[in-house]
Amino acid sequence: MIDPQERWAQYGEKPDYSGLLTFAGAPYTEDPAELEGFDVAVVGAPMDDLVSDRPGARLAPRAIRGASSPPGPHLEVKVDAFAELRVADFGDAPVIPADPVTSHAAIEATVGQVLAAGVMPVVLGGDHSITEPSIRACAGAHGPVGVVHFDTHTDTGAEVFGVEFSHGTFIRRIVHAGHVDPSRYAQIGLRGYWPGEQEFAWQAERGITSLFMHDVRDLGIREVVARAVAAVGPGPAYLTVDVDVLDPAFIPGTGTPEPGGMTAVDLLLAVRTVAAELDLVGADVVEVIPSGVGTDDYSALVAERVVRETLTGVALRRRG
Repeated sequence: MIDPQERWAQYGEKPDYSGLLTFAGAPYTEDPAELEGFDVAVVGAPMDDLVSDRPGARLAPRAIRGASSPPGPHLEVKVDAFAELRVADFGDAPVIPADPVTSHAAIEATVGQVLAAGVMPVVLGGDHSITEPSIRACAGAHGPVGVVHFDTHTDTGAEVFGVEFSHGTFIRRIVHAGHVDPSRYAQIGLRGYWPGEQEFAWQAERGITSLFMHDVRDLGIREVVARAVAAVGPGPAYLTVDVDVLDPAFIPGTGTPEPGGMTAVDLLLAVRTVAAELDLVGADVVEVIPSGVGTDDYSALVAERVVRETLTGVALRRRG
């Protein structure tokens, strides 16, 4: 295992811009045997072959790592997730361009290695289709999972542009396959003009909980998250965050932006609450299109904070 901080140990911390690029300067390994004793492993899933609009999310894992800053205590909840949890960077799944089937298999296998080591995977996408192999791996280890899904869109289409294999259809696929318990599945932040009555009828038949942006507006984010947490309840759960749930003012780089979304303040509180109150066995953040590698990239920066708030929530839960 490589410790990117080792050469800077005499100074107490490593500058963001130097050394090996890992998430928050976490130790790096590609050997599953070296994950023993860790709590969380970050996995990159740099593919965007199944987008329906703007490409570029394949560049996000590297940019999110570049946007990460050194560990420290959370100023609100007074917890340093990196002091409470052992976090490793497990590198990227060996995806390849223009072959989403092979890439999905690689993501599932890599996430599966993390789970086999008894470690929670946090996956950096990639387009939202990468959630399908990640959840398949989690369900293989833990059985059908509940899901909290932050997104503008439901991603429950049967087809997008006549194509079944898409970042807009993966939820229907994993529900049909039995990897997700639809009665323990809640969506937050829906808005805009897609999908339509057919998709929502399919969801209603299966007991899926849909919470819209007008619910966030009218009820407040704390109440909306409380309803989602209650719907998912006890048992293994997965958190997936499509950054287009945010208003484009807060996420300039994403594949399918939709005005009228959440603020970063609300989203960061929401993911920390979900992670603190549910038994997460996996998580991801997806659909970031970065403009560069570094902390000046707003889209990558907010995605990095989504991961960090999730880890803070996990640390709070493990504290009891």
